Amino acid sequence: MKRLAFLAATALAAALPGSHATAAGPADFRARAPQDEVVYFVLPDRFANGDPKNDRGGIKGDRLKTGFDPASKGFYHGGDLKGLTARLDYIQGLGATAVWFAPIFKNKPVQGPKGDESAGYHGYWITDFTQVDPHFGTNAEFKAFIDAAHARGMKVYMDIVVNHTADVIQYREIQKNGYPYHSKANYPFSRKGGVNGAPVNPGFGDDSDSSAANWARLVDPSFAYTPFVPKGEETVKVPAWLNDPAYYHNRGNTNWVGESAQYGDFVGLDDLATENPRVVAGFIDIFGSWIDRFGVDGFRIDTAKHVNPEFWQAFVPAMLARAKVRGIPNFHIFGEVATGEFDPALLAGWTRKAGLPSNLDFAFAVSAVSAASGSRGTEQLARLFDDDVLYEGGATGALIQPTFLGNHDAGRFAMLMQQLNPKMDAEELLGRDMLGHAMLLGLRGVPVIYYGDEQGFIGHGGDQLARQDMFASKVPQYNDQPLVGSSATTARDNYNPQHPLYRLIAELSAIRRDTAALTSGRTVVRMFSDKPGLFVVSRFDPQTGREVVLAFNTANTMQSARVPVAARSLSFTPLAGQCSPSADAPGSYTVTLAPLGYAWCAAKD
Repeated sequence: MKRLAFLAATALAAALPGSHATAAGPADFRARAPQDEVVYFVLPDRFANGDPKNDRGGIKGDRLKTGFDPASKGFYHGGDLKGLTARLDYIQGLGATAVWFAPIFKNKPVQGPKGDESAGYHGYWITDFTQVDPHFGTNAEFKAFIDAAHARGMKVYMDIVVNHTADVIQYREIQKNGYPYHSKANYPFSRKGGVNGAPVNPGFGDDSDSSAANWARLVDPSFAYTPFVPKGEETVKVPAWLNDPAYYHNRGNTNWVGESAQYGDFVGLDDLATENPRVVAGFIDIFGSWIDRFGVDGFRIDTAKHVNPEFWQAFVPAMLARAKVRGIPNFHIFGEVATGEFDPALLAGWTRKAGLPSNLDFAFAVSAVSAASGSRGTEQLARLFDDDVLYEGGATGALIQPTFLGNHDAGRFAMLMQQLNPKMDAEELLGRDMLGHAMLLGLRGVPVIYYGDEQGFIGHGGDQLARQDMFASKVPQYNDQPLVGSSATTARDNYNPQHPLYRLIAELSAIRRDTAALTSGRTVVRMFSDKPGLFVVSRFDPQTGREVVLAFNTANTMQSARVPVAARSLSFTPLAGQCSPSADAPGSYTVTLAPLGYAWCAAKD
């Protein structure tokens, strides 16, 4: 097909090794601002198995004890830190300058009701916040990974959890249908088991009073349910203070609405009382220690919106100060304020009321996926940049919001596009996948590549269905699907640097790194539509004012139009794709793109 030939020729010819191949050296990596990075997000368990001896985490027994079952999508598969370290060449070759990985802290190996158990391979069921999970390796191997990445000039971002721990605490009340949320109004701190219960916690005012004196009066945690720690698990959590139910909300499961979003257990996980100053101080010590010991370069914060804003107002400055003392001036903190909707105001609000420096940009993901899929026009994507003023710091603050196309929860980019545009054939899917990554790497924000997307992984859904193995997989639900742009499946290793998506991402990442307008430049929207077609923006070098025109065609037909540009932008050179060499007149420039094509055109002056 002519369209695929054009796209492949443009991407592959541009991606040949050249002057863009080398990232910034190790001597200056600390000086890079967050927006200068291209981030690679990986689940260590699913990436590379460097040491089969740790597959079972040093635990004896069957899969319900060890958590290891490489044929099940919900259990450990064997990936580890040694494997990740050994594959740094592959990650850096893709153009990534920073690695963000799912939590590597020690987890409860298996949890869940009988017959529906799964393992903590993803890292979000933490019991010990001070050490690496033995399935992934050791603290020494984590240090070796950090050192190896830093020697290459690459940064490392840890995924951390404050909202909850593993599901250890149980409730004495017997419930037939789980443990519904018990509100503060119906189950106040001052009564045992409801408003008509016996008085408890005399003198405790309210959890909005963060003083240590106030919280010292909260001695009985049985105001909603009666929490207890099962026999044999009394000391499973580290540090030791985490074993005390008094430091948890103990109000039952969240229903995701209103008050329960902050106080409810996240699908049974033990929800911490982050209003308590002891909890605040405890987590500052825990995560500050990882900065002190290993010199990590940033934190992604899981479930950030389920924690009270006051916690972040204390935690964020403490972490930035800790990092500065360690010689890390650009420590990047970004929260997860998850939403499946286009809602920039929600994301921006947490940068203002909670002081989170940035959040994963779900609004970008929603608008970019819908635009790249061809299921709607580009007006929502254009609106995204109008709303950048909402962030703390305005449009400048928006530059450090990590942008992405798919992830381990919502699902992969290719799958999301297929859901929106199910009539696409394999050729169109590859073209739209390439187009979306061109958007991700050219538009404002910190681009995050989800591991495996560069090899054309698709998946059948979100969560466990979007967490395929890079090494040869034994999971039938993964291996039954061909990959985008390849005849391969996940039944074999997929570290192919010649894959068209890998080569495209590598080249565009290099161009981005070398072009200040694409990392730190302001955005001016030039053209959009309520139907698939041309989407054009200009970005400007913050020092010289030099303009770079970014044009994308989301339609299946060739598109051509004049767009406004700066009057001084009279001649252009292509950074990627094909560009008209000169303006039609001062202030007017013609963009012509093949179906699903894109072009990055830099003004010479």
